[in-house]
Amino acid sequence: MCMETKKRKIKMPSTYGTLAIFIILVAILSWIIPGGAYDYIDLQPVAGSYHLAQSDPQSLFDIIQAPINGFFDSVDIILYTLVIGGFMAVVSKTGAIDAGIGKILEKLNGKEQLMIPILMCMFAVGGATFGMEEETLPFFPIVIPIFLAAGYDTITAIAVIKLGAALGTMGSLANPFSVAIACKFADISMGDGILIRFLILFTGIPIGLFFVMRYAAMVKKDPTKSIVYDLSEEMKQKFLGNVREGNKLPEFTKQRKVILIMFALTFVIMLWGIIPFEDLGITFIPTLGWWFGELASLFLGASIIMAIYMKYSEEEFTDTFMDGARGLLEVAIVIGVARGITVVMNNAMITDTILHAGEMLLSNVSSAVYSTASYLFYFIMSFVIPSSSGLATLSMGIMAPLADFAGVSRHIIVIGFSAANAVVGFLAPTCGLLMGVLAMCKIPLSKWIKYVWKLVAAIMIVTIIILCAATIIGI
Repeated sequence: MCMETKKRKIKMPSTYGTLAIFIILVAILSWIIPGGAYDYIDLQPVAGSYHLAQSDPQSLFDIIQAPINGFFDSVDIILYTLVIGGFMAVVSKTGAIDAGIGKILEKLNGKEQLMIPILMCMFAVGGATFGMEEETLPFFPIVIPIFLAAGYDTITAIAVIKLGAALGTMGSLANPFSVAIACKFADISMGDGILIRFLILFTGIPIGLFFVMRYAAMVKKDPTKSIVYDLSEEMKQKFLGNVREGNKLPEFTKQRKVILIMFALTFVIMLWGIIPFEDLGITFIPTLGWWFGELASLFLGASIIMAIYMKYSEEEFTDTFMDGARGLLEVAIVIGVARGITVVMNNAMITDTILHAGEMLLSNVSSAVYSTASYLFYFIMSFVIPSSSGLATLSMGIMAPLADFAGVSRHIIVIGFSAANAVVGFLAPTCGLLMGVLAMCKIPLSKWIKYVWKLVAAIMIVTIIILCAATIIGI
């Protein structure tokens, strides 16, 4: 009788598991690292003011309590996240976004090459405003057949949606899952550094468009040049069959047009609320100074107005809104658990000790070097912790104050985090959406990486240049 020995596969812990490990490790460090404190002015540590303080090593009960206290510390951003989920569910129920895309595709009949810049820019706007990522999933089975029928390949269709949204997220103006959370824990306004984010956005999108359109044109001219040419017949059979069966987008009615206008207006008001016009020297536009409470109220109000306009019943609206909020409950939990790490560090009085160590390391480091190093740090960490909300909550309490010692504005660190986290999503095996879509199209990750790595390299180089220039100039 033969005994078969099975090799156990090494399984990476989930986001929750990773964060729990961090909490335990920090608690252990609280018994080793001495307590200390800085003097603070306007929430910023004063260089050279560090002094030893009584430490408070964390117990098992403190470890268990940490995520709970993390929720209390993050209640405003958690509530905002849940409201965003409800808002997007109401918008999705109307079918307005789907219908809008369908109308564009209808107008472009015979001008298929224009689909690429128009759709990529649309998804980029979604990424830049509300962090569009998983929300793009329903569009893949709709857009892929259209691109195949137009003579392109599945790689092109995936790139238009995935890279479009990711490029928007990279230069995100108000992404609630990355920029908003990072700003919260960096103790800065979401309006801080918005001009730099605009620059990254309007630099990254043209680079991405050139990259995708160049490849698309090559494939259309010679289909054998496609990276997935060996799968072309199989993909046509799979997806073009759906087109023939009548898989159509919703009709672009007057109602849905009005909903899209409301949708766009909501984000315009949001930008007005968060941009510090006074700091930019603009006096004719009032600075509202909105934060998470006001923003949550805005999106809740917009949801209600849309529901009334669509004549939804009270039950229909509340069920839809709660389903959407429930869909982002996991994100909310991640935020609370991740904040628990900071809670343990603060309670143990070791946060400032770690900052002090960083201050010593950065004493002879230029600001440009620090901004570059922080970007590369977040690029690596985003592979380990793919959750943007979790990584922001976990790290900003340390990285932002360290920036003060290096003479770097905190918003530079936030921008570096957001940009690095987004670009990792271009190719990371930890990106659930990417892996799911590639699995749906039976495309190996290696082929996708072969396609996208040059774009990733170009984007990283340009982003680092922008961050260094902004740091040196002081904007």
